[in-house]
Amino acid sequence: MKYYKNMSKPVLLKVNNLKKNFHVRSLNIDKQTVYALNGISFLLHEGETLGLVGESGCGKSTAARTILRLVEPTSGEIFYKNKNLVNMKNGELRSLRREMQIIFQDPLASLNPRKNVRKILEEPFAIHGFTKSIEIKERISWLLERVGVSPDQAEKYPHEFSGGQLQRIGIARAISLNPGLIIADEPVSALDVSIRAQIINLLSDLKESMGISYLFISHDMTIVRHFCDRVAVMYLGKIVEIGDSNVLYKNPLHPYTEALLAAIPSINPEIKKTSIKIKGDLPSTMEMPSGCAFYSRCPIREKRCQQTEPQLKEINSEHKVACFLRN
Repeated sequence: MKYYKNMSKPVLLKVNNLKKNFHVRSLNIDKQTVYALNGISFLLHEGETLGLVGESGCGKSTAARTILRLVEPTSGEIFYKNKNLVNMKNGELRSLRREMQIIFQDPLASLNPRKNVRKILEEPFAIHGFTKSIEIKERISWLLERVGVSPDQAEKYPHEFSGGQLQRIGIARAISLNPGLIIADEPVSALDVSIRAQIINLLSDLKESMGISYLFISHDMTIVRHFCDRVAVMYLGKIVEIGDSNVLYKNPLHPYTEALLAAIPSINPEIKKTSIKIKGDLPSTMEMPSGCAFYSRCPIREKRCQQTEPQLKEINSEHKVACFLRN
């Protein structure tokens, strides 16, 4: 299985008990704390794609930005190739960032509207001290061809491209310095359905040809199953289930995961979905509940779930779940 193949490779990224709190203030309200990440831990191996899924507001995008230290973590550890990013000074982190890149959800918003494509793609080389203009020009032409954009369009500006073309340009920027890790934060959710498969296929090709590992953030469970080796399910800033994608999709253990999979539409009316459903909205991230974070919405909860927080436990070598009621 894909999982075993990747598990035999070295660990590229290790996240340990990562937390991120934001302090906010609004009119007529004293400063309050938003608990965005509440101690997430996982491993990502070389050559692996790990999907991070969950409904809006669960902390997926905060995780992406905190891992890259685009926002500073409140506590926890982030190791990239056994180097602790949390303890790094800005100079050290800057030199390592060429190996860790991000693809954003909105390609138009992530590209500078005042620069043409050539200038946008030249920027990473300038930041990291590359000065040979002829080699950079050749590299930019190669990058554009590699992602399916004609090099003849390098003088155009972002507003002159379609959404799919813009995301291809964003991908070209992300791979420009041969990164080992790319965090893809909802990279196809803003695109037309007809374009999404093309972008996913492009990312798959780049993974194979360049040896890239992905942390792939999405709410589209169908795409995640197709693209990811393993899947981590997030709820209210916590990982509640993680495992091999084939195993998790066939045998979800956490009731929240079951509900997410039950919500996937099917064109086959003969396929029977699980009857488990959840009601209500996510609890406020300013008032974290005691015990299990999913308690207020869980259809199989027990009294102990409200009193004690379940930890991720290993069901087998391919599967972990944070639930007292699943073995």
